[in-house]
Amino acid sequence: MIILVLNSGSSSVKYILFEMDGEQCLAWGLVERIGDRGSILKHNRHDGHTTKLAGDIVDHTKAIEYILAILLSPNHGVLTDRSEINAVGHRVVHGGERFTDSVLIDGEVMNQLHDCIELAPLHNPHNIKGITACRGLLKDVPQVGVFDTAFHQQMPDYAYLYGLPYILYKRYGVRRYGFHGTSHRYVAARAAVMMGKQIEKINLVTCHLGNGCSSAAVKGGISIDTTMGFTPTEGLMMGTRTGDIDPAALLYIMGREEIGIGEANSLINKHSGLQGISGISNDMRELEEATAEGNERAELAVNMFAYRVKKYIGAYAVAMGGLDGIVFTGGIGENSSEVRRRSLEGLEFLGVELDPEANEADDSDERFIDKGGKVRVMVIPTNEELVIARDTLELIR
Repeated sequence: MIILVLNSGSSSVKYILFEMDGEQCLAWGLVERIGDRGSILKHNRHDGHTTKLAGDIVDHTKAIEYILAILLSPNHGVLTDRSEINAVGHRVVHGGERFTDSVLIDGEVMNQLHDCIELAPLHNPHNIKGITACRGLLKDVPQVGVFDTAFHQQMPDYAYLYGLPYILYKRYGVRRYGFHGTSHRYVAARAAVMMGKQIEKINLVTCHLGNGCSSAAVKGGISIDTTMGFTPTEGLMMGTRTGDIDPAALLYIMGREEIGIGEANSLINKHSGLQGISGISNDMRELEEATAEGNERAELAVNMFAYRVKKYIGAYAVAMGGLDGIVFTGGIGENSSEVRRRSLEGLEFLGVELDPEANEADDSDERFIDKGGKVRVMVIPTNEELVIARDTLELIR
């Protein structure tokens, strides 16, 4: 059974082709700069073969045509006919309250996806473009939508509501939705396997740390709280996003700087976080190098980042009534031993015992980095695409 997984962005489409018997990745790649000059397709095959193609890729339909062509290419591909693709799984950023699980896409679902655009105007329209293109190019192939928000849709109302007039929630859907759900779901399941325990019987804090960051309280396999909110801006400090901020502080800045909604949105999403504090970069690797050289603002940025991770680990341990495991994933979570160390420092009272040697080991595989105490600490590379492929397979079956 062959599943194609697509992640359609504003000017890019990422793809992975899975053979689900054995969950083998056959090919993967990326189309970049859609609609611009110099569009590029980067393609990788499971046997190590790589290639790069350039062309005029004007829209998402053309991008997916290129993807299908390279997958069918005698020289670069892994398929002989389009009919070998049994289904396509699509990443969709926001499902609102309508979609609490992955879903087979039909006309009614497409209408509901359009209704969700106002909740994620920077992401959902491009996700929809990819779905629409596939429905045209692969007419008889089932399409499945897998939502970043779905894993968090079992949060209790007291966790997802804001202290705003309730009518604003009923009228506009203003509430905490949470994101990175597919990643949190994957690593929580892997953590349970690594710990040799049933996921229904353990409490986990999963930390997805990259340019975008979020933590989740996963109690018995269910997300009961998460740091991202109505948008991905809330919660942990990120590469260029503020994370938690007093909303009145933003109103104050808007008044003093005489900026409008658009500029304020750019401020909190594109010019804040690690970039805004350090004044150097939003890349943790560069900040750690600068910290080692004595740059005080880089040191401050790293400390702020790790402190907020630690604060939420503690908060979620209390919210769940106990803690069995902590998971680090994402580009920073998987690769920065320094961030992991700082984030766990001082949590010994919870039963966290970091193993410095295991933490600093250069290892890309999933692994324990603790001393085997009460709270297990793990690094687990995320695999959101595999979750999408699994959900797609389950639905078409």
